[in-house]
Amino acid sequence: MATTSVDNDDDRRHDQERHLRCFREWTALQQDDLAELLDSLALDNDNHPQSLHERLIEKNIRHFREYMENRLRLAKDDVSAFFAPAWCASLENSMMWIAGCRPSLFIRLVYVLCGSEVNENLSAFLEGGEGIGVLGNLADLSSRQLSGINQLQANTIKEEEKLSNKLASLQEEMADHPIATIARRTTQIADSNGEVEHALDKHEKLMLRIMEVADKLRMDTLKEMIEILTPAQAVEFIAAGKKLHLCVHEWAKRRDHRHGRNSGE
Repeated sequence: MATTSVDNDDDRRHDQERHLRCFREWTALQQDDLAELLDSLALDNDNHPQSLHERLIEKNIRHFREYMENRLRLAKDDVSAFFAPAWCASLENSMMWIAGCRPSLFIRLVYVLCGSEVNENLSAFLEGGEGIGVLGNLADLSSRQLSGINQLQANTIKEEEKLSNKLASLQEEMADHPIATIARRTTQIADSNGEVEHALDKHEKLMLRIMEVADKLRMDTLKEMIEILTPAQAVEFIAAGKKLHLCVHEWAKRRDHRHGRNSGE
């Protein structure tokens, strides 16, 4: 019995190490990709042809898809860990939606970038006319692009609500048959048996399915947004998204340290 307990502890540590390694590799890759994207944006228009932007977009989509595939493979053994990951800081976990970010966040980010660039261009003009047309490409969204983004936002929010309702129903089932019935019959709090494990395994399989569908929605929303944008706009959008994620991660870690918590990463 003691050997089994030790083996289980070793398995858990191994799982935690794999989860952390997956996240660290993804974070490091995002930093490398961000540097490459920012370098391309710093070039003059004549020095970064559309083909370069298209290669960077394809590369970043591939990296995102590979990360989600790796994560999903790990989640098959321990999906609960990805809904409140120990390798993320508390603030990050409070912002999480079904083991990741809300897909609609991609759309809101484009609106914010578009508005901030227009405001900066206007400020530059009022201060003397410098910088008009020099700032980011997202200030130049056409009416057709804005219409497409609005439709994408409506569709994405609708799908998010469906998944949120599914997750809510799954959470409510914890107080329903059979899990609540099993808990009621249990004489010792720590007791576990085949019936318990079967019920919890079934619950986690449903969680995994919801996570898989949420990841697909994240990927589909990202790809549809990129199709709406020009290659130059898409590079700017992807770079901003990566920078936001990396900044929030570091800011959240500092807050955890300030409050005496270890973020686990």
